Amino acid sequence: MRIKRVKGVGATDVGRVRSTNQDSFLVNNELGLFIVADGMGGHAGGEIASRICVERIQQWVQDKKAEMEKAERHPDPKIMTSLANSVNFASAKIYEHSLEDPTLRGMGTTATAVKIFNNYAYFAHVGDSRLYLVRKGFIYQITFDHSLVNEQVRAGILTPEEAEVHHLKNVITRSVGYQEEEDVDASCLALESDDYLLLCSDGLHGKISDAELSNAVSRNGLNSVNSMVRLANERGGEDNITALVVEIE
Repeated sequence: MRIKRVKGVGATDVGRVRSTNQDSFLVNNELGLFIVADGMGGHAGGEIASRICVERIQQWVQDKKAEMEKAERHPDPKIMTSLANSVNFASAKIYEHSLEDPTLRGMGTTATAVKIFNNYAYFAHVGDSRLYLVRKGFIYQITFDHSLVNEQVRAGILTPEEAEVHHLKNVITRSVGYQEEEDVDASCLALESDDYLLLCSDGLHGKISDAELSNAVSRNGLNSVNSMVRLANERGGEDNITALVVEIE
């Protein structure tokens, strides 16, 4: 199978409670790069952190494009490493910015970035935004949440059902920009024709079940983005909401 076309569509919404939108996303179909970032921090910190994150990852991937395309085989560990480095490039820039303005100290952001190369989706991930694969009506969560409750679930301390209603479910254990460098998860997955990738912030996956996400994307493809955001709002919209769907042909 040879990928003929990759197309992404994204949407973000402030929600029904927050006064500002601290989510950012990127759809760069020409570069095959897709990013969702969910910022955090007082004042305007979260909004600034997520914007810098998206801009700097895109800058890194654009600058390293020729180098990445030299890969003779896939998957290529060098591409995974480079994508992880792009996240830490962004982290250093966010951290530097926070040092220049005391009101921005401690700001940070999640980051889930996907780069499509030769039938593979390379990804780098920090935080609790998510990457899903929707294939033939089934949905697979590809990234692990770097959150306090998820780590307790993986350790067997909490059940998934307990985690869903835990009062600390939104506390993350890793973020981009809180320090100069972060531990970044990086890997890749082989793509098949008619696959969909879904990138989203916790404002979406915290309100809509995996089964519902799978159903929406499988039925409506790229057109599911706005309807998923609308549904998350209808269910409370307490957080900013971002959804990004990528179609593989």
